[in-house]
Amino acid sequence: MARQMDMEAGRNDRASREESELIDKLVSINRVAKVVKGGRRFAFAALVVVGDGRGRVGYGHGKAREVPEAIRKATEQAKRSMIHVPLREGRTLHHDIHGRFGAGKVLLRAAPSGTGIIAGGPMRAVFETMGVQDVVAKSLGSQNPYNMIKATFVALQAGMSPRSVAAKRGKKVGDITARRDGAGESAA
Repeated sequence: MARQMDMEAGRNDRASREESELIDKLVSINRVAKVVKGGRRFAFAALVVVGDGRGRVGYGHGKAREVPEAIRKATEQAKRSMIHVPLREGRTLHHDIHGRFGAGKVLLRAAPSGTGIIAGGPMRAVFETMGVQDVVAKSLGSQNPYNMIKATFVALQAGMSPRSVAAKRGKKVGDITARRDGAGESAA
């Protein structure tokens, strides 16, 4: 019995340590008004991005009558909806990706070391929390932060690592990365 309680305590400690390592960024707050008989009732909607700085990232949307409560709800939802994105050398994407959600269209490009994060507003928050250091991103469609974030996540989920591509094709990882680096051009 005591051993089981120790195991549960260790599990809870590990979960709280993981949560403390998460980076969260508030992307937008929207105030909405509902007109009622006595006047206006205000409510707030918050959009939050959460990441661990090592390739895991998620976003959440929360609504409440007060700003802190909306942010708390959005953060909890973001923690539940986290995805893992494969990164090259832990700093950039493996390849260029297009993403689309509604009218929001984004283009994400891998960048050489030292480039930094070249991305606008909502997309910058996603890359900073995810731990990407070098990326070039462009929003081609809607400027609505919700659509931009969702299009970015669609693109990130479409990204593939050379290991997964090699497994699908039944080849070695070296064959896949050699083509990317330009060594495969002479063989073709």
